[in-house]
This record gives sequence, structure tokens and C-alpha cells, in this order.
Amino acid sequence: MPAYEICYLDTDGALTYKFAADCTDDNRAKVLAHAMKLPSAKRLEVWSGETLIYARPSDTYPLREQVA
Repeated sequence: MPAYEICYLDTDGALTYKFAADCTDDNRAKVLAHAMKLPSAKRLEVWSGETLIYARPSDTYPLREQVA
């Protein structure tokens, strides 16, 4: 089962919290990311290893590109 890292960011793009999850596929990881999102999170990202699988909103740079 693939492992995913789900990240939540605030309005400034700072990481507010993240967690790891084992999901059967990318779509289930996306659904889980939305289900666990708190109202204070303004952006979410789903990662599989070093690959960004999904981000909302999609019009900003991923967290890992910001800290690189």
C-alpha cells in the first residue's frame, strides 16, 4: 500500500501540520486530505515520496519548492 504525506499550510504558506497515511491509491489520499482539513488550513498538498500528487489551490508553489 503506498505511503503518502499530507501537508497543510496557512495563508503565508507556512506548514501548520502534516501527517503520513497509507492509502490504496492517489485518489483515496486526496479524499483523506480533504476530509482531515481544518478550516484554518488554506492550502493542502499530498506527496508520495518526492512527487507532488495533488495540491489545492493549485496556483501556488509547493511547500518543498519554497524551502529548497
